[in-house]
Amino acid sequence: MEQQRQSVSLSDLTVGQFVERLSSAEPVPGGGAASALAGALGSSLVAMVASLSLGRSRYAAYEATLARAEAAGKKLAAEFLALSDRDSDAYAGYAAALKLPRDTDQQIEARRAAIRAAARAASDAPWDCVRTCQQLMEIAEALAGRSNVNAASDVLVAALLGEAAARGAADNVRINLPSTGDDDYSATMDRQLDEALHDISALASQTREIVLSGRARDPEDE
Repeated sequence: MEQQRQSVSLSDLTVGQFVERLSSAEPVPGGGAASALAGALGSSLVAMVASLSLGRSRYAAYEATLARAEAAGKKLAAEFLALSDRDSDAYAGYAAALKLPRDTDQQIEARRAAIRAAARAASDAPWDCVRTCQQLMEIAEALAGRSNVNAASDVLVAALLGEAAARGAADNVRINLPSTGDDDYSATMDRQLDEALHDISALASQTREIVLSGRARDPEDE
């Protein structure tokens, strides 16, 4: 079917409209946008937990961490929404490149170059999502055991969403790498993805262990 770049920001859609678009036969939004949205939801939960903890005497010792988490959660949520649009636009560009004519040698070469450039953009967008997920996971882990105990499960859900978002985005990167035609870029990206996912998985495990233990932690060294 004919692929066109989206004209409406996904962040301007209602949840129902986004879900409806996601379930349609249109290729965008797709898995990359959904991964970024999962990151936005996790970030929003981080901000919520921090807000529910700030100003309470029981958590006064964690005030600096909580204030940082509230600000970071809101900032990251906005970044993830922007990444959702960027991922959809990048894939739309790749789909458009695939449809370029290839009747002559010149057209074939132009199409090949366009596909490689578009595949690079379609790899860079989810890679930035993975890196943003690292920031989300770090702040979620910092909140575990240092925030409102009544919202402890929300910290865990934030971490789970962040890990899922990172893994989904990483696989979107890897799927696009062969089409870039750049072996050095692909090898570097593969290594960076492995390192990032290792760190993210460790942070998710730490967050889960702390939350489920129910123990309070010492304040961070600010």
